[in-house]
Amino acid sequence: MAATPEQIEARNARLKDLLHAAAQGRQAAFQELYELVSPQLFASLLRILKRRDLAEEALQDALLSVWRNAGSYSADKGAPMTWMLSICRYRALDTLRRGKREVSLDSMGDDGEEGGMEIADETADAELISKAEERALDVCMDRLNDGQRASLKLAYFDGCTHEEIAANLNSPVGTVKSWVRRGLESLKRCLEAA
Repeated sequence: MAATPEQIEARNARLKDLLHAAAQGRQAAFQELYELVSPQLFASLLRILKRRDLAEEALQDALLSVWRNAGSYSADKGAPMTWMLSICRYRALDTLRRGKREVSLDSMGDDGEEGGMEIADETADAELISKAEERALDVCMDRLNDGQRASLKLAYFDGCTHEEIAANLNSPVGTVKSWVRRGLESLKRCLEAA
């Protein structure tokens, strides 16, 4: 059954309340928040990291960050799920960068300095690539039609299901599925050409 816009709004209000209570140190509120959001956050991390162990570690780090920074959440930063998904995304990107920086001892010179230079170079390269990828994604998202763009943002930034997207956009589920599928295909072609 598809979630109605009212149900989505009620869920967002509950998440905001839980974040506020967590900011005040209420562990029971954070436990409830964890139970509500961790499956979606984990799925998002798993899509990015492709490894269960890395996704589990990133989820733990991200939720600790949510706990510590719950007081900094405000509605102008977007829906609560969007805010938490962005924390997870940054944690996943950090994990990927960290994985690229790891160098085996065999690749280091006798003095160990050469490996250190490689790590610094790879870190700078990863940051440049990440920013370039982000700009390319923005350009490609702007090229999508309104339905595709809105569906992908709701799916990947807000963590909505097809049914929730359909209710939010007042469109049939089949149309939303098509927008998501075609939008992803268009993004892939655009990013490969970039």
